[in-house]
Amino acid sequence: CNPASKYIKAENEETTTFLGSNPGFVKQTSGLYYMDVTVGTGIQPQTSDTAYVWYTGKFLDGTVFDTNTNTGGLILEFLVNENVMIAGFDEGVSYMKAGGKAKFVVPSSLGYGPAGYYTIPGYTALLYEVELVKVSKGPAK
Repeated sequence: CNPASKYIKAENEETTTFLGSNPGFVKQTSGLYYMDVTVGTGIQPQTSDTAYVWYTGKFLDGTVFDTNTNTGGLILEFLVNENVMIAGFDEGVSYMKAGGKAKFVVPSSLGYGPAGYYTIPGYTALLYEVELVKVSKGPAK
């Protein structure tokens, strides 16, 4: 018997319930659920590009656990697909185009896993609402 199976089952049930009342998300092969809110018209970030984003991270019950939208202008900038962010956040941003807004549900397997992180318990799916403000091209690969 896998001791983690009850936590995995609970996460899957919570995610299914959330998606049932929030239609429009598309499941990607990785397990990430992605939805464009506003499709951007700018460039789509590639590996090693710098993404500049406003974001709000929430639990599926709507409780905010992290945001930079109330920090007085401190935009998050990070190198895409360079293991700076959790895998699900990187993947979600990589589907966006500059100027766009999207939401993604990140399963724990693409987030903080079984261990969790600070106030985020293990086996917890997360909802991110993200605006990709701009992309700066990184070094050519």
